[in-house]
Amino acid sequence: MLRKSALALLCGSLTLAACQTDQWGSDQTVGTLGGAAAGGLLGSQFGKGSGKLVTTSLGVLLGGWAGNEIGASMDETDRLKNQQAEKRAYTAPIGQQITWNNPNNGNSGTVVPTRDGYAANGAYCREFQQTITIGGKQQQGYGKACQQPDGSWKIVQ
Repeated sequence: MLRKSALALLCGSLTLAACQTDQWGSDQTVGTLGGAAAGGLLGSQFGKGSGKLVTTSLGVLLGGWAGNEIGASMDETDRLKNQQAEKRAYTAPIGQQITWNNPNNGNSGTVVPTRDGYAANGAYCREFQQTITIGGKQQQGYGKACQQPDGSWKIVQ
């Protein structure tokens, strides 16, 4: 139903403020962890037997590296603008592109709701495609968010 990608999870993960270490700022830490998790998930979709272990491991490494780079480059304004675009995409018509940009550093992104429906538990969900351009490098991701009983939205894939 949905192609998974490191960026979708990374963008959702960047909304968490709980991860911070003395070595890295929270953006970089969360980016690394989110990228590694998403990369492992994506890598696990390929291969069989021991080959699946290799692709999963490679996905973790590459996803962690990519997430670290993006997390290090996204500033607070980028994250806020991205979060605002995600929130608008939860109620925008399917196919409508929501854009954001940060004129201070040139970073930008888009969120496009691509499909909606209901999960097995009855929650209203939306799939979306997201593109983020940081330092001239573009990354794309796909994700799914479901509305929670309190009306908030949670990225689930």
